[in-house]
Amino acid sequence: MKIAVLSTKPYDREYLDKFNTDHKHELVYFDAPLNSKTTNLAIGFEAVCVFVNDAIDKKTIVKLAEIGIKLIDLRCAGFNNIDLEAAAKYNIKVMRVPAYSPQAVAEHAVALILTLNRKTHKTYNRVREGNFSLENLTGFNLYEKTVGVIGTGKIGAAFCQIMLGFGCKVIANDVTESEKLIKIGVVYGTLGELIKNSDIISLHCPLTTDTKYLFDRKAFSKIKKGAMLINTSRGALIKTSHAIEALKKEQLGYLGIDVYEQEENLFFKDLSESIIHDDLIERLMAFHNVLITPHQGFFTNEALDQIAITTLKNYTDFEQGLPLKNEVKQ
Repeated sequence: MKIAVLSTKPYDREYLDKFNTDHKHELVYFDAPLNSKTTNLAIGFEAVCVFVNDAIDKKTIVKLAEIGIKLIDLRCAGFNNIDLEAAAKYNIKVMRVPAYSPQAVAEHAVALILTLNRKTHKTYNRVREGNFSLENLTGFNLYEKTVGVIGTGKIGAAFCQIMLGFGCKVIANDVTESEKLIKIGVVYGTLGELIKNSDIISLHCPLTTDTKYLFDRKAFSKIKKGAMLINTSRGALIKTSHAIEALKKEQLGYLGIDVYEQEENLFFKDLSESIIHDDLIERLMAFHNVLITPHQGFFTNEALDQIAITTLKNYTDFEQGLPLKNEVKQ
């Protein structure tokens, strides 16, 4: 197939080219994201390959249909940035990579926890400046702390197992309870109980109409004072302005995010020589107890291998008329 690959970085090209020798698709790379203003880049192609911050709304889909695009393939798991109803209406198939390396994202969530808690990022900078003081570096033991996990799919399940290994009490909330996790000690309960009782809360649920701004002013008012909140899922699970309020009141003790609700304007870009016109993220970065990483939870060799392998197989399955195992439907 002839495929327009949007929002590409050097590592996308490296891994897709590495595994395309088995599929022999014609991949043409574009740095630009896909949105209603850039659909002309896909003229002459049969399919497009997109990423988390591409905006595939109804207007974009109408334009893609007009130029003959038959397939949109996401090289990620989330699909909240695609209007599935419009895609179905215009007979464009949507596919994704449902699982690449759950451990990669789960381990990154743990890295955020450990860094915020033990302040290793601050220590690194201090020692490089010849400051070996321990002042203001006090952390806490993870052992026997209560960790709340919202969403126990593949990533959430991997995270639960890691935290159990630390000796934590793990409580969880999901629409579907995992018998496997229950057997190893995870206790399911209501969302309210989880928010109230957790020392650390980690978000691993998808972004839907029900979960958008799951953590807003009301939720923050109910968390245990000084609790830590970690988000490696989707930025809009947290209402950023309300998180800032909770941090200022010291109700929220720590915040670690690998995703941000306005990240499409920031993440995956080098803005080191630019003025950042986002007052909310600038305010977040001013807090000593906030840690932000730029959507790098997935960024391991193993995950990039699997993303490329699955993405290319999705195109081959579509081209050959095989069952579309990774198709996304309404």
